[in-house]
Amino acid sequence: IENLKQLVLQYKLNFMDRLASVLPAVRGGGKDEGVHFEPLSKPGPPEVHTVTHNSVTVQVSPPISATRYIIEYREEEVQGSTCSKLSFGIPAMKMTNRTIMLLGATGSGKTTLINGMINYILGVEWEDESRFKLIHEETNRTQAESQTSEITAYQIHYIEGFRVPYSLTIVDTPGFGDTRGIGQDKIVTQKIRDFFSDKNGIISLDAVCFVVQSALARLTHTQKYIFDSILSIFGKDIADNIVVLVTFADGKSAPVLEAIREADILCAKDKIYNPLHFKFNNSVLFASNNGGKGVSDQDDFDRMFWRMGSVGMTTFFTHLSTMQTRSLQLTKEVLAVRHRLEVTVEGLQPKMKVGLMILNELEQTHEALERHKHCIEQNKNFEYEVEFTEAVKEDISGTGICITNCQACHTTCHYPCKIPNDNDKKGCWAMDNKGNCRICPGKCVWSVHFTQKYRWEYKMRKEKRTYEDLKRQFEDAKGKEMCAEEVVKQLQKKYKDVQKEFLQLIENLSRTLKRLKEIALRPDPLRAPDYIDLMIQAEEHEAKPGYLDRIR
Repeated sequence: IENLKQLVLQYKLNFMDRLASVLPAVRGGGKDEGVHFEPLSKPGPPEVHTVTHNSVTVQVSPPISATRYIIEYREEEVQGSTCSKLSFGIPAMKMTNRTIMLLGATGSGKTTLINGMINYILGVEWEDESRFKLIHEETNRTQAESQTSEITAYQIHYIEGFRVPYSLTIVDTPGFGDTRGIGQDKIVTQKIRDFFSDKNGIISLDAVCFVVQSALARLTHTQKYIFDSILSIFGKDIADNIVVLVTFADGKSAPVLEAIREADILCAKDKIYNPLHFKFNNSVLFASNNGGKGVSDQDDFDRMFWRMGSVGMTTFFTHLSTMQTRSLQLTKEVLAVRHRLEVTVEGLQPKMKVGLMILNELEQTHEALERHKHCIEQNKNFEYEVEFTEAVKEDISGTGICITNCQACHTTCHYPCKIPNDNDKKGCWAMDNKGNCRICPGKCVWSVHFTQKYRWEYKMRKEKRTYEDLKRQFEDAKGKEMCAEEVVKQLQKKYKDVQKEFLQLIENLSRTLKRLKEIALRPDPLRAPDYIDLMIQAEEHEAKPGYLDRIR
């Protein structure tokens, strides 16, 4: 047994020597830099351990006895990239590379899981005197805020002696659901969208990994929203590559699996139709191992959790090697189509709100005519009050936000817009392939659209009107005099015409969403009644004057 231990130790030392020889090329250090990297043979002082003379040091306090080392990597600068790219080791030309993306809520254990992965890959055992960190947590953030603020791609190039037979790219994402609220979650989702749209980004993916705590018995509405928001990014072909990484796991069934089933989260399934999942427990990753010689009950307990973590890593990385690599081409198409639809929806929403307001105005007018029926019969004039919509300019100068306004229709067609130059407005997302606007009422050509210092908003205003003015309005439109009965009929006809136009907008929106259903993993298709329900909820939330009448 002793001879076997010596053989294993010698193997580890040889591996670390090979690892050390690579570091100068990675960090740009001198040819003798590798001699400083001897964590298994020469541990440093008990308080502070240093990988090399130019690396980050980690303060270690009792009772932690294992030395912590920060993995040094080089940052690759890619112009226009939407993420940080950090590389460890030297690229191997003929070596397979696997790419995984990790997504999870703040506090899910994602950072510790990634650090656990790097220790597993490097072959660290419980008895070893060293531990490694790929990610070092910031100390100036609260536990309720995500430690990761940007998307980071860690490229771990294969070195002989790795526990996995391939290079690995770990895409780490900011945590969801921290104390900054749903607005921050939307920012994170947009960052992930931008990452996949990046022409310099990754072109394929092996696994999308949702990191969740084992004890999570139910998904909140916010968590469900987050899952759906992320799933809506991907194409349908990614479904079988979505897996669940369960942290803080023990030997029992994880309650979070039932929560995922109840929430109908799309992911790969195992043989008994459970969400395909892998259990991890990294609670003792940086715990004291008493130099690997502990014999107490606590040492046995910690060693058991270490083994549990190692088994989870082995199972996951073995399965990862069998997963089919997916091209992100369909995902990129989903993102492009979804963006076009979002612009269309954003443009249609104000038009639909205006439609609701006009319907409300006509209803008030009709009610006024009913109340003053006796005056109409006696051919008397009367006054009544209605709420109507008025287009107003909202100043956005100084905000740094670009906009696309239609000068002919006095409509905001795209806000915010990424194209500030008026001569390039043909490339605005609001324009179709022929250069005509999808949004403004006149479907005007792109050349009458401009970046301006204001956006068009529609606001409610009260106004007193007379029956004579209303009667004259309809008579001028028809070119003939009208009796009271004809005025009422014209008002009813106008109401039906506006109502028909409003419902047509809803139907058009539903039709445009069908393309997403064909290609997207989570297309969020809306039928007309669904969208009306959402608008009612929005009206109730904003509670603007007259909203009770508009949602009737």
